[in-house]
Amino acid sequence: MVWFLGGTAVLCLLYYIIIVIYSGVSTSFALIWPCLAIFLGLLAAGWWFDSQHEGRIPVWIGVSVGTVCAAGFLILVITEVLIGWSAITATGQPADYVIVLGARVRGTKISNSLKQRLDRAIEYSEEYPNTVLVLSGGKGPGEEISEARAMYEYLQYNGIPEDKLLIEDQSSDTVQNIEFSRTVIDRQEYNKAQAARAHLMEFYRERPDGDTIRIGILTSNYHVFRAEAIARRQEIEPVGVAAACDPVLAVHLWLREAFAVLKDKFMGRL
Repeated sequence: MVWFLGGTAVLCLLYYIIIVIYSGVSTSFALIWPCLAIFLGLLAAGWWFDSQHEGRIPVWIGVSVGTVCAAGFLILVITEVLIGWSAITATGQPADYVIVLGARVRGTKISNSLKQRLDRAIEYSEEYPNTVLVLSGGKGPGEEISEARAMYEYLQYNGIPEDKLLIEDQSSDTVQNIEFSRTVIDRQEYNKAQAARAHLMEFYRERPDGDTIRIGILTSNYHVFRAEAIARRQEIEPVGVAAACDPVLAVHLWLREAFAVLKDKFMGRL
């Protein structure tokens, strides 16, 4: 067990170095890996000390540490299973609108994560050309333009018609992404209804009761579970559309997302 814990600690440090080289020292939540390495190293040292000096560490300390670690690991595994299940079942069914969630923009250049979401949006738009894409994401630190504007320019360049794109550029997190995008969708539906009334009064019919608009949420596979849960809190029954994530950062992104899910659950956002 000492060798297992120590070896895992070394792997955590090596992965942190890979993350820094690949994505930069400012990568969100990257410090979790050296922290895990230190924690595992301390566990390994404690285990070794106890094996060499039997009885020096009280039994209750060992039991308490073991119980906490086992409970934490179990919670983490259950959370990852839920995240994985949502990613698998997000098959991209047809929708009237699909909210494309933003990701980091470096200056005016889209990140790998955002590019993968946009490439998935292009595939989805080709499959369902009548769907309107709502591009959601504000302007954060280090970004010269909003995430929504960067997405708009990329999709326009790749042939997505302007009339199939809506912009929401005020949000700063997933909750606001969905909340503000819903406002944009409602405004678009209202404008369509007004135009229909003005030009086709004798033919216009209200959308039947119960015939609600179908709203999809397109995001990275690891993020689908939390995005869908937030949408349901806002009384939206979403259609999940999953994009691939960066293979080098996949382990990091999935672990980070598990902690984000637990945090949002604790804060009552899920």
